[in-house]
Amino acid sequence: MARTAQQSGSLRLWIDWTACDGRGWCTELLPELLDRDPDGYPIALHSATGQTRELTVPAPLADHARRAADLCPRLALHLRPASPQNPGRS
Repeated sequence: MARTAQQSGSLRLWIDWTACDGRGWCTELLPELLDRDPDGYPIALHSATGQTRELTVPAPLADHARRAADLCPRLALHLRPASPQNPGRS
């Protein structure tokens, strides 16, 4: 049974660029959060810090982010709980 966004709490999406081969499937499934760099690798859309591989997933997009991570053919997307002590960068 799939977990819903309400069950998951706050999430962070981390992109493993070493595993990614730049197919772009995740950017098609999650265009609200991801864009592609010139080489085709996913990056955070609207990142204030430039290209980044870690971003906060807004609660309404948690299920979409989970689907993108589950369907990544290279298993290059990872969802992690966002902790108040280590909120990460976006």
